[in-house]
Amino acid sequence: MPYSLTLSRHFSATYAQARSQFLAAAEGRGTLQSWQHPSQVGASGEALAMDVLRVGADPARRLLVITSGLHGVEGFCGSGCQLALLHDADWLARAERAGVAVLLVHAVNPYGFSHRCRVNEDGIDLNRNFLDFSQPLPVNAGYADLHADLLPETWPPSLAHEEALALAEVRLGPTAWRDALSSGQSSHPAGVFYAGQGPAWSNRTLRQVLREHGAGCDRIGWIDIHTGLGPEGHGEKIYAGRNDPTDLARARACWGADVFSPFEDGSCTAVVRGSAAHSLYDECPQAEPLSLGLEFGTRPFDEVLWAMRVDQWLNQHPDTPVAEREAWRQRVRSAFCIDTPEWRGMVAGQTRVAALQALAALAA
Repeated sequence: MPYSLTLSRHFSATYAQARSQFLAAAEGRGTLQSWQHPSQVGASGEALAMDVLRVGADPARRLLVITSGLHGVEGFCGSGCQLALLHDADWLARAERAGVAVLLVHAVNPYGFSHRCRVNEDGIDLNRNFLDFSQPLPVNAGYADLHADLLPETWPPSLAHEEALALAEVRLGPTAWRDALSSGQSSHPAGVFYAGQGPAWSNRTLRQVLREHGAGCDRIGWIDIHTGLGPEGHGEKIYAGRNDPTDLARARACWGADVFSPFEDGSCTAVVRGSAAHSLYDECPQAEPLSLGLEFGTRPFDEVLWAMRVDQWLNQHPDTPVAEREAWRQRVRSAFCIDTPEWRGMVAGQTRVAALQALAALAA
């Protein structure tokens, strides 16, 4: 059977199916923890949880963390890639020989995964939420000028709203427009890339997981799987650490010269304030960090941005008719996951390569 068709069975149609597959694959393979959401249920009334499987040495000085579903709906891809690794006896044997413990964190944002939202239950973009909320929040002055056209009162947006956004991009230039749009904002709770006013449940839970499993480790690698930006099926390797030349050089030594940094020109992403990967510095300060965001391309950027906008608009308009809501939710899912064997094979294969490289670097 072709490789892509074999891998395809690891990808699910719903969060409930993905979780069931993950729990079944985890049985007997290591130590499993399930952090159930205290206040939310899934789209079909199912329980929601961040499930954490640790495989390999315990205790261990070297740890590889692989996370999925930080942006909920992107979990359809990340979960499939994690399951492919869990069913990969050769990869698991290599991890054991390397003496590296593996931590698979399934569905960091289970609410968004189940409800086919990119954001969490509070409309928060979790990859902007890992801020120091004891300090004044970063100000993104440019976002305010875009908000009314990004999220108009009625949907779909009018031609005038779309033209205004296009003119803003021309006026600001591509880089400044991208930064104003997507670096994160705390001023508009109904807006896209909203960072929140305090740490979300997923933030607090993930930090606890890192503290518990990262204690005593002197090296920790982290691969966070995302989708939505770049050419279809291509995995852009994005440095996810702080603006530290030594950490960036370490990431490139592991994953190659084609690791892009948002702190340099050429990356498809802005410098993100409140990135989840930065929590590694806070919770495991004793460990040498090695972090990568693996961003798999899906649809053209305009389609992806439209999906982000309608995702947040639906959260603010719960009275939207059921058929209309369902159609738009499906478009959100389609913007972040392509349900073909070829795409699934590409993302799972590239994840395996990145995970193999991380094992080698951590064990060296």
